[in-house]
Amino acid sequence: MAEIVESGGGGEKGGKKRPKKGSARIDMTPMVDLGFLLLTFFVLTSTFAKPKVMSLTYPAKEIDKTVKPPKVKNGITFLVSDDRVFYYKGEFYPVGNADGKPATQLIETDFGPEGIRKILKENNTFVLNKITELKGKLDKKQISDSIYKKELIAAKGESEALKVLVKTDMKAKTRNFIDVIDELYIAQIGVIAPVDITKSEQALLDEKLKQ
Repeated sequence: MAEIVESGGGGEKGGKKRPKKGSARIDMTPMVDLGFLLLTFFVLTSTFAKPKVMSLTYPAKEIDKTVKPPKVKNGITFLVSDDRVFYYKGEFYPVGNADGKPATQLIETDFGPEGIRKILKENNTFVLNKITELKGKLDKKQISDSIYKKELIAAKGESEALKVLVKTDMKAKTRNFIDVIDELYIAQIGVIAPVDITKSEQALLDEKLKQ
């Protein structure tokens, strides 16, 4: 609130009387109170951005070599090297394997939308169709946002959902690995496992890199 303080006045005996001058003094207390109220309001009503993280499935530190690992069902393995990426579907079978299966062939692709992203989209149709279905229900307010997220997580863990293994050799760059992970995130892949490359896979990858 403003306050006027009078100053000045008449002179001594025989002198002229001077008119009193008023000087304004502004009380800043209400302004400070208003500032704190606005600050409190914005703090309480603001939504803080949560860090976006992506869960990765890592193998156990100690693996019992006597136990045969489970077969990969509906899975794709990406082998990443120096600015190059290859993939194969399902299990890896080396030349002359005991199961009598045809030897695995590596297929080269790239890190762009027409490479990894297209491959993932074609093989992860179960989850992508489920997302479309859930979004339709969410838009019609048939389900809540919390149920949508719960159902989406469950769909990504289904046996029909695509699982991806990511393996890198010693020549792979950090940005190569990050590019692959980014594409997996875009494609809504639920199970992602960065694992060590095997000797058979490395030998096959080395042959491809020479071509």
